[in-house]
Amino acid sequence: MYLVQFLLLSSVLFCIGVYGVLVRRNAVLVLMSIELILNAVNINFVAFGAYNRELGAAIPGEVFALFIIAVAAAEVGVGLAMVLTIYRNRKSIDIHEVDLLKG
Repeated sequence: MYLVQFLLLSSVLFCIGVYGVLVRRNAVLVLMSIELILNAVNINFVAFGAYNRELGAAIPGEVFALFIIAVAAAEVGVGLAMVLTIYRNRKSIDIHEVDLLKG
């Protein structure tokens, strides 16, 4: 398999994620779109790591992918806690109603 195939897959996933973040009004779907973006970045890191390993590079991309997986897990935990708090207070998880929580 070639590097271009992985980059194409990654760019498609990234574009779907950006579209989801910009268009969706549901906070859970926005969090899922952010996860798609992070997974696209992971595919890039692993693909470039495998490509550079063939060239003799010292630092593999899998190390960076593991850091991103840890950040994604923390983001999901904090994001879902925020969504649950918003739902508990407003009975809706519409993102456009979040600005109504300002005191």
